[in-house]
Amino acid sequence: MEIHLMRRLVLRELHGRLWHTTHPDRFKRILETGSILPIPEAPNPDGWRTMDGEPYRSYAHTLGGVSLFDFDQFDPESYATRCPMSSWYTFVPYQEKWGAAVWIEIDREIVAPSLISAVDVVTRWNTDKAYRHNFMPYIEAIYVGPLPRAAFVRAFIVSKTESEIRALPLESVIGSGSHPVGDEGP
Repeated sequence: MEIHLMRRLVLRELHGRLWHTTHPDRFKRILETGSILPIPEAPNPDGWRTMDGEPYRSYAHTLGGVSLFDFDQFDPESYATRCPMSSWYTFVPYQEKWGAAVWIEIDREIVAPSLISAVDVVTRWNTDKAYRHNFMPYIEAIYVGPLPRAAFVRAFIVSKTESEIRALPLESVIGSGSHPVGDEGP
C-alpha cells in the first residue's frame, strides 16, 4: 500500500487517543520488561538525534520521560499551518528506515498524574530555554518515569510490506496470534 494511503488509515486509528510508537524489536523488549523506559537499555541509534550526544537528546529524555503522541484534536492540515517545521509525517505510519512500527495506545486516565500535556510541553520547553532538545510541538506529551504496561490499552503494527494494520497481543511478543484490527482474532 502506498505510504500516503497507509498514513490516512493509521491516522484514523490514532485520532482522539494517546500513543507511543516504537520499533517492533523494542516492542518485544517493552513486553519483556513490563514498561517503556525513559531511556531504553538497548542502544537507540535510530532515535531522534541521539547520535548527536547528550546535549542534543530529546526533550522527553532530559525530563526523564517517555514521548507520547496526543492525537486528540489532531488535523494534519491545520497542524502543518501552525507548526510548518514539524515533521510528524516522518513517523506516521512508521519511520521509513524502520519499514514498520508498533503503536501502543495509552490509557490517558492511568497516566494523568505523571503526564505533561502536549500544550504544557511547549510552555515548559520555552520556560526551560531547552532549544537544542527536540520535540513535536502540540502533539508530543511526556510521561515522566517508566511507563508501566498496565497503562497499555492495545497495540498494533503497521508495515510497508503489509496493506493492513494488525492488532498485537499485549500478553506475549509479536508473532503469536496477531490479527487485523477490527477482527475478533483467535
